[in-house]
Amino acid sequence: MIEDIKDDAEQRMDKSLEALESAFSRIRTGRAHPGILDGVLVSYYGNDTPINQMANVSVEDGRTLLITPWEKSSVGAIEKAILKSDLGLNPSTASENIRLPMPPLTEENRRDLTKIAKTEAEQARVAIRNIRRDANNDLKEFLKEKEITEDDERKGAELVQKLTDVKIKKVDSMLETKESDLMEI
Repeated sequence: MIEDIKDDAEQRMDKSLEALESAFSRIRTGRAHPGILDGVLVSYYGNDTPINQMANVSVEDGRTLLITPWEKSSVGAIEKAILKSDLGLNPSTASENIRLPMPPLTEENRRDLTKIAKTEAEQARVAIRNIRRDANNDLKEFLKEKEITEDDERKGAELVQKLTDVKIKKVDSMLETKESDLMEI
């Protein structure tokens, strides 16, 4: 029973880490990577469609993405969606390919992006702590219903706390990595 609570908490905490990783991938660094376009949706036949579902996105060189739409007619819609996004990128179209050069980041941009990364990391920490609280509440509920002993409840709370500490350290290391990526020139 205690293991089930711990396993459930661990799965939920891992999902929070995945969400943080996804959020970090949308924060651009000076280098080109296809994940930066994950949040960009293209209005395509009346539906909002992610770019990676209607085109091949690849890294042409260290600072340029190459977008090759599967349908030539969608080039304009993809270009428009990129311009409307808040990424600050200017696509250049050559026949049926779209090149997306990544402009170098200024010091001010780097600081702003670092603040965004810190905010995302703090949200992940809060989510992990909320999961810890839920798990501890479940343990207390089982104790109240006399399904576990006080010792079991205490051991379960210690397990959940150790798990929380491990996941929070993971968030901190992910943030540290992202900050060093952002500050790298």
